[in-house]
Amino acid sequence: MTPQANALSLLEDAFGLTEGKQILDVGCGSGRFARALVDRGAEVVGIDPNDEALRLAQEVLPEGTFVRATAEALPFSDDSFDGTVFLNSLHHVPVPDMNVALREAARVVGADGPLVVIEPLAEGTLFYVLRLVEDETDIRNAAQRAIDRTIESGFLEQTRVVEYVRHERYSGLEELLDHIVAVDPTRAATVEEKRSAVEDAFSSYGRKSEDEVYVLDQPMLARILRAKARPDGESG
Repeated sequence: MTPQANALSLLEDAFGLTEGKQILDVGCGSGRFARALVDRGAEVVGIDPNDEALRLAQEVLPEGTFVRATAEALPFSDDSFDGTVFLNSLHHVPVPDMNVALREAARVVGADGPLVVIEPLAEGTLFYVLRLVEDETDIRNAAQRAIDRTIESGFLEQTRVVEYVRHERYSGLEELLDHIVAVDPTRAATVEEKRSAVEDAFSSYGRKSEDEVYVLDQPMLARILRAKARPDGESG
């Protein structure tokens, strides 16, 4: 476990430096991570299948390039980027398409660039609260199995694994509930139905910090991958 790690430091380590690098953010969501990468000198293209997410991303990063697309069918040519990153997004890809998405991400980078996959594990105090609204145990585990299968197939090789803890801070229950719905608006009805149970879990698991906010922990697993070189003319 590496508590001091975070997504940005891991990506910078994978690239050496992000400055000047062209990075594809797969499942960019609201664009906050893309914004952070651009602030560090990277050139970022984000893809997401959700139109509302793309609208928010363009507001967060007006100068950014955001494209409506799915991870399993990237609209880019081979070797278009220096690297690709999935941040909390692989487990949102349909399970039958996860391996295809990983191969697509490797294709647009080629053998020289890293493929960084950072996923939440099905454990931790934040997970224990969130699973009352939507239990992602199976889908999170499926994402890890998809990575394992793609490595076992010989298409990808794993160069580094880092497990760390993300500490999420909330002023109170309402901020947590707002966050749950913001990530997926279809959860609104379930949040209202499960509000009492979520409140109890939040009270049990949330620890109060010195600055009077509540902290919930989410263990993360980062896997740094590269596509294995293929003979000329052989595709993945």
